[in-house]
Amino acid sequence: MAVTVSPERDSVATPVQRATREALYAGAISFGLFVLFIGLKTGQNISNELVLTTRWGLLAAVVIATAVGRFLYVAYGQPFLANQKITDVATGLLPASVASRFFQLPAFIVAIIAAVLLLVFNNSLAGWVGAEPAGYLQFLRALAIIYVLACVIYYFRAFIHANFTKLGIAALVLYPILVVAMLSLNAWSITGGLQGSLKWVDNFGIQILIYVMLAWGLNIVVGLAGLLDLGYVAFYAIGAYAYALLGTQYGLSFWILLPAAGAMAAFWGVLLGFPVLRLRGDYLAIVTLAFGEIIRLVLINWREVTNGSAGISGIPKVSFFGLMSFNVSDPNYIAKVLGIAQSGAYYKIFLYYLILGLCLLTAFVTIRLRRLPVGRAWEALREDEIACRSLGINTTTTKLTAFATGAMFGGFAGSFFAARQGFVSPESFVFLESAIILAIVVLGGMGSLVGIAVAAMVMIGGTEALRELDFLKQIFGPDFTPELYRMLLFGMAMVIVMLWKPRGFVGSREPTAFLKVRRAVSGSFTKEGHG
Repeated sequence: MAVTVSPERDSVATPVQRATREALYAGAISFGLFVLFIGLKTGQNISNELVLTTRWGLLAAVVIATAVGRFLYVAYGQPFLANQKITDVATGLLPASVASRFFQLPAFIVAIIAAVLLLVFNNSLAGWVGAEPAGYLQFLRALAIIYVLACVIYYFRAFIHANFTKLGIAALVLYPILVVAMLSLNAWSITGGLQGSLKWVDNFGIQILIYVMLAWGLNIVVGLAGLLDLGYVAFYAIGAYAYALLGTQYGLSFWILLPAAGAMAAFWGVLLGFPVLRLRGDYLAIVTLAFGEIIRLVLINWREVTNGSAGISGIPKVSFFGLMSFNVSDPNYIAKVLGIAQSGAYYKIFLYYLILGLCLLTAFVTIRLRRLPVGRAWEALREDEIACRSLGINTTTTKLTAFATGAMFGGFAGSFFAARQGFVSPESFVFLESAIILAIVVLGGMGSLVGIAVAAMVMIGGTEALRELDFLKQIFGPDFTPELYRMLLFGMAMVIVMLWKPRGFVGSREPTAFLKVRRAVSGSFTKEGHG
């Protein structure tokens, strides 16, 4: 067994001894961090008095889980990873990879059978085994489905890597159809499948794509031009309120107000760009943060126009290009025109394809702009502003175009958000939204469209999936709400990803200008904060 010699002492510590010591440290640190967040809970009683509730059991579970996890990693994880790099003397080969050991064909077949059986008999599980075991079986079904998908990705990784963009677009296009088909088979009814798809199409599909579009828009400012913007949510709010006010007051169509909202957000992006032309780094971040807060406070206090904190309701829905309506009372309602059953899923599915089209438009424009002189000027500005200016590039127009273009896509997303919700208020555009969007850009890899999309899917989809973990209430009690811990898990995921992939999910990028052969640039060749 490998041993570790401590430089401070002339003693030899085995991995188990070192793991025990670090596990105690990790448990003590987690106790200090979580004693006020998890161990104590404040509430109000019937007399509106503050009541302090203790949750020592939950705190103990978290501390023990942290300590055990650290012990297992140091005692067994680190030695295992070290042995994976040691060549076998007899064969001259490296040990088999972890993936090849984990994704075995027999386990793959068993997972498929388990997932299919649990899907077919989903409605009967509670009656057969009871409500509590049924929750665990549903969790087991989710794990089986995830394992099957991971196996498919592993076995066909070469094909997926070569055709990732095409497969990704095809999966996005077919997503609502597959969801409706699977739920219809499960409920043995097309109507039941349509109604059941509302949650999956809206909370997962549309919600994730909104953040993908916002992150791609911010990627132009941060990832390509290298301008740290902490107030991007302001353009999101401008687009939403532009559609809400003009749509409710003047009855204009979404298809007219969509470009108008983008143009208005781009105009404010230019106005923001002028005061910050001479600012960089932390100073630029502080000013853009202040701009976002100014917009939010204006929305709260300008009650004559924005209705203050009460927000704007009754925002008109999007029509099917003016040909059909999604309002049941209208004579040209889509179900009446096509002669099909009424369902609210039609509007959600239409909105899904609408935001998917807007996302693809954002990606197409970004890719085309990167190949134009303005895109190369953005990248030169990101790498070194002084060198960029010495080459004769007008940094003023370069910064303004970056702010305007990124703000325009934020305005598009805001107008879509208002149409989807039917209601907007300043609470939807707080600083936390800007922080989440920026975190998605950084975690995905600044400048990488694919990495940002994957990061948005993992972060936003993962937090939405917490709402489905009802079985955790059987472990931690009926008052446990998993979604309240989404930001804690979000922060933990950020720390893990930054330690594992400090340049983001995609740590390399292809340059727009190349000599003879296009090669990816590794993140190790770019300075900190870029790549």
